[in-house]
Amino acid sequence: MMFDVKGNLKQVLAKLPQGVRLVAISKYHPNEYIEAAYEEGQRIFGESHEQELRQKVETLPKDIEWHFIGHLQTNKVKYIAPYITMIEAVDSLKLLREIDKQAAKNERVIDVLLELHIAEEETKYGLTPDACRQLLSEGQWRELTHVRICGLMMMASYVEDEQQIRNEFRIAKNLFDELKDRYFADAPWFKERSWGMSHDYPIAVEEGSTMVRVGTSIFGPRVY
Repeated sequence: MMFDVKGNLKQVLAKLPQGVRLVAISKYHPNEYIEAAYEEGQRIFGESHEQELRQKVETLPKDIEWHFIGHLQTNKVKYIAPYITMIEAVDSLKLLREIDKQAAKNERVIDVLLELHIAEEETKYGLTPDACRQLLSEGQWRELTHVRICGLMMMASYVEDEQQIRNEFRIAKNLFDELKDRYFADAPWFKERSWGMSHDYPIAVEEGSTMVRVGTSIFGPRVY
């Protein structure tokens, strides 16, 4: 029995105000689920495994915007550089440089988001707010001509406490405003605040998100 992708998608979209875009997280879900969402007008999908993504790119409509949402190893960048629309989880200058190099080889400019680590859970990935400030203040990113920093991405703690979730989103929004003023005041493309997932996106929208990443609420439990 196919999950009611179309109905679920409509419910999620109905809760998003104008100006907030949906990244439908389609990793581990079959093509027919993506096609069902596509038929409803959804065009942005999120994947986190290069091989699975490559198969989908080859078999699904060409006007889909693919976002890479998981941790990206530098040695995998070359595989997705020809077609990826946005890489949402950049957490080092080394990765930025590799994306720039591979984008140049493909004669493209690739949009990226800097990944913040604010949640209290132990996670290996993401920049602390101070590390993010340091990366930008050192300025080497300015030399990269084939990568464009379009904003910030983060995940809140997976907890029941709404106030904690709200506070983490607020920290990210305040940092976004600070970095926009300091480094990107003349960059209209630096506008994305990617936070909010299936369990917390309504709060994220209230706290300034411009892009929510929702998978389970649309596609159901992952199909491995």
